[in-house]
Amino acid sequence: MTETISMSWLSDMSFEADVNGHKIYLDAAPEHGGKNLGPKPKPLMMVALAGCTGMDVVSVLHKMRVNFESLIIRVEGNLTEEHPKHFDRMKVIYEFTGKDLIMDKLEKAVELSRDKYCGVMANYRESMEIDFEIKIL
Repeated sequence: MTETISMSWLSDMSFEADVNGHKIYLDAAPEHGGKNLGPKPKPLMMVALAGCTGMDVVSVLHKMRVNFESLIIRVEGNLTEEHPKHFDRMKVIYEFTGKDLIMDKLEKAVELSRDKYCGVMANYRESMEIDFEIKIL
């Protein structure tokens, strides 16, 4: 199976991506020639990771009949200082709220995403360290 997106240059440093009919705008900050009309590309790598693992975790928890009120996924990325600047580490933080949440079940859902289901994570783990934290708020 092949996935394809298209990216069109708009002006200055701004681009429009078409992802399965959804538009995403990317840009740079003014000090780098852009107008800050959208996110820079590297943070979208963190969005991809959070979205992939989040969908996995929600799916697994629903199958386990774990009811939670909310899930916020935060991703912290560490960029190298030298060019090409790239992420050498990310930390995924899962923040759950709800009543009677059982940490073992939350950990199992995250473990399944990490080790079996999340393709984004599988790709990223080839090139960087990824740490995890689960919080019940």
